[in-house]
Amino acid sequence: MTGLLLRTLAVAFFSALALLPISWMASMAFKPAAEWTSAAGGLTFLPKDPTLNNFRYVFTGNSPDQMVGLDRTVWRPLYASLLTAISGTLIAVICGTAAAYAVSRERVHESIGLSLLQLRIFPPLAVMIPVMIMWSFLGMIDTWWGLALIYGIVTLPFSYWLMKAYFDELPREIEEAAIVEGCTPFEAFRQITLPIVASAVASTALFIFILNWSDYLIALLLTRKDWTTIPVYMNALATAASGQLYGAKAALGLLAAVPPIILGISIQRFLVRGLTFGALKQ
Repeated sequence: MTGLLLRTLAVAFFSALALLPISWMASMAFKPAAEWTSAAGGLTFLPKDPTLNNFRYVFTGNSPDQMVGLDRTVWRPLYASLLTAISGTLIAVICGTAAAYAVSRERVHESIGLSLLQLRIFPPLAVMIPVMIMWSFLGMIDTWWGLALIYGIVTLPFSYWLMKAYFDELPREIEEAAIVEGCTPFEAFRQITLPIVASAVASTALFIFILNWSDYLIALLLTRKDWTTIPVYMNALATAASGQLYGAKAALGLLAAVPPIILGISIQRFLVRGLTFGALKQ
């Protein structure tokens, strides 16, 4: 009984510790500008005078709390983040799943996994400087397709290795039985294998989407103004009169958490199976 109580208290303590930054951000999002600093008589965890002005400021560019309006609202960065993150996720998941299936079933070019892994071994800046030069030569700087393509490339190793573990666990006899019944190898893959590993594809897609959605460095280097994403836009929320707009940044942080949460909820029935698929070898 004592051990159970101690474990419960430990879980509660570490859960509260992990949720503290999120709770502080949520509280800051509803604080007026006067409560961002100690000028109002000391910082408090909960807002003394809750307001929605921070959300109004990032969506409209104007707020009663701010003397200076924003030259850009959040709408364009939000659209850019959704378009590039979703497109990059589709590229990584489709290419990674196809490559993982081919290597797992045909047992050829197994070194491709290590080759893909090298994309994540090098420091990001060492890779991004040549990419910037190449993208500039190709006219892909500050374009959504250029950003989506590099997102798909840099997250491809995760897609490949995750899906390969799932395909390695799946018995080959299932597909062989479908081929005996008259299916072509592609039909067996599309009609038999893919529905079985749908949970694995969903969990992999969610993981890669979160990586693309939260990226800052790549978007900072490959965008200028038209296709800046939410992390880059958030960093630019500052004015000469007010300094760092912590309330607006907190409001934007809450908004940025919505798409991954919605995606996670929409595929939650796949997640438990997908996260454990491949964990045990037969």
